[in-house]
Amino acid sequence: MLELANGGRPWMLALAALLILPPLLLVTTQPFSLTAQIIFVAVLWLLALAVRRLPSHFFTLMLIVLSVLVSARYIWWRYTSTLNLDNPSDAFFGIVLLMAETYSWFVLLLGYVQTARPLKRPVAPMPGDPDTWPTVDVFIPTYNEDLRVVRPTVYAALGLDWPHEKLRIHLLDDGRREDFKVFAREAGINYITRTDNRKAKAGNLNNALAQTDGEFVAIFDCDHIPTRSFLQLTAGWLINDPRMALVQTPHHFFSPDPFERNLGHFRKTPNEGALFYGLVQDGNDLWNSAFFCGSCAIMRRTALESIGGIATDTVTEDAHTALRLHRNGWRSAYIRVPQAAGLATESLSAHIGQRIRWARGMAQIFRLDNPLFGRGLSLWQRLCYTNAMLHFLAGLPRLVYLTIPLAFLIFHSYILYTTTIAIVLYVLPHLAHATITNSRMQGSYRRTFWGEVYETVLAWYIARPTTIALFAPHLGNFNVTAKGGLIKKEYFDWKISHPFVLLALANIIGMLFGAWRLVAGPEHEQFAVGLAMLWTFYNLTILGCAIAVAAETRQVREAHRVPSALPALVRLKNGHTCPATLADFSECGAALVLAAPLELTSDTSLQLILMRGNRQHAFPIRVMRSSGSNIGVRFDPLSQREQIDLVQCTFARADSWLVDQHKVEADRPMQSLAEVMKTSWRGYRRLAQHLPFPLNLLVQFGTSVVGWIASLLPVHQPRSNSPPG
Repeated sequence: MLELANGGRPWMLALAALLILPPLLLVTTQPFSLTAQIIFVAVLWLLALAVRRLPSHFFTLMLIVLSVLVSARYIWWRYTSTLNLDNPSDAFFGIVLLMAETYSWFVLLLGYVQTARPLKRPVAPMPGDPDTWPTVDVFIPTYNEDLRVVRPTVYAALGLDWPHEKLRIHLLDDGRREDFKVFAREAGINYITRTDNRKAKAGNLNNALAQTDGEFVAIFDCDHIPTRSFLQLTAGWLINDPRMALVQTPHHFFSPDPFERNLGHFRKTPNEGALFYGLVQDGNDLWNSAFFCGSCAIMRRTALESIGGIATDTVTEDAHTALRLHRNGWRSAYIRVPQAAGLATESLSAHIGQRIRWARGMAQIFRLDNPLFGRGLSLWQRLCYTNAMLHFLAGLPRLVYLTIPLAFLIFHSYILYTTTIAIVLYVLPHLAHATITNSRMQGSYRRTFWGEVYETVLAWYIARPTTIALFAPHLGNFNVTAKGGLIKKEYFDWKISHPFVLLALANIIGMLFGAWRLVAGPEHEQFAVGLAMLWTFYNLTILGCAIAVAAETRQVREAHRVPSALPALVRLKNGHTCPATLADFSECGAALVLAAPLELTSDTSLQLILMRGNRQHAFPIRVMRSSGSNIGVRFDPLSQREQIDLVQCTFARADSWLVDQHKVEADRPMQSLAEVMKTSWRGYRRLAQHLPFPLNLLVQFGTSVVGWIASLLPVHQPRSNSPPG
């Protein structure tokens, strides 16, 4: 079934990799003169430029091969020709940089394997007779979240398209709150609690597993609102394949994360998670390595019971559970159709706290249940899991990249002990090929250079917990990510941003040393100093983006608006109706575009009529603003039945979260670099607003220089981007 879903076979990619390995090793290790290296680099670069926009997937694989070839030759050159082991300072800094580069090289290669051929798994058909469908337990775990966050998820779950007698919804309350118990009873769902909070979310789920007996188990975080079609789009794979243990769908968010809100990118560019849920999980699926992500998934009970339930040994119980399932011969699937949506973290501090838990947990798994060892996994599963875990060990390597040029500029240590022309002929091709290859593969899901911004924001904070977890894997507790909070005024988060500011200050000092060496230093070092200063300037640019994210903007909506284009009717007091389009909605209000302008005053009472299937549902509304055909309304107090109907007519529609990837603007690396530089400029300007005199003037001067340089970069018109064939 896996091969049929893909239209190809995973072993074909494996065979291709084996065929190119011998010539790759030969070309990688063959010594070239500088002239031969120039010819080699020029030919491969021209070939890459010639094929990078051709639509066939064959040319994507060709770009991967070219990138691997250039990068493998680069890393071989680094190990054999660039270390000065006779000088202690040169040796120390040179080896530190080489270790960071080796890590990045492995992650690059593993990433190519992981995403070389996204599976794009279709939906499996359901049996025609609903009487044969299995029973499903729906788990909604909660701990300390507000009831207003949980309520829409429960109301949407009540509308899941599944035989009523085979659907059981359970609210798993680890907070042991009386109002939640009352709410569950009023909503007609089961309420499960326990006397302690041992093993956090994993323990909560295992406690519920012990008290239920449905054949399948669907899990939704308490802020993830499922669509009515979730079960029918996912359960088919479990029904048709008895060894299928897990079907995962994307985590989709209808509120902006801190990057999107603070940088003004919401619904304009792919968010931080788009790469994982848009490409990586789809690539994992080819190798039977799709991970459980803790929510928006359906699982087979017998599979969970065969491994002792949800894994409790680490704080990332989801990925660890998937690893154990795969070790025991179970299969997993990923369907890249958003079938639920939730709330993103509101503040950068909450976002970083969540990522610290993920990073610590993956490091714990790497230490306690390393996928490279032990029985049960295929080679490709081992590589996919290893790459996922190595991704969260990026903290230390990223800090090395942000500081290592200072070793040369300030301490005069040769971190690359070679000629300047050799650096140009090996380093730049390696970076350029990796950039255009990843731009082609990932461009619909992540803009070039933004991955380094995300890593920089997290680097300082994940470096320590991941390192500790490798040596003491049992340390660390599960922390619940706060959702549904408000940011009532703008502020600069000094506590979170101090590593970025200190690193920026260190790089500025390095730039000053570099400028002095250009004027007073040896003439034969000037080009090398210039390259180091260029690297330092790039680091300052990335750090400026991190500082920009730390400038928190206001978030005063308790109920986030979701854009839509749903047909609706507006019923006036006299009983007449006017066709309208629901332009956006939330739990509290909506924006409507009327088919014909109406003279409506503020506070006018109306009714909004929405469709769910063939049934009409009317909701009392009140006009808050009116401008011709455009009106904004809020809902009058709704009964529980009306609240359920509203959620099911809006959030829980089958098509609520479908994203058209073909409308995403194409990634252009130079345009993306210009955007990064502009964002960095804004970050330093925001920092200057909070600095005392005269530091604020110095930072403003520096940002003016960055802004002028950014204005020199070419500006391209947006171009439609469709994923390569």
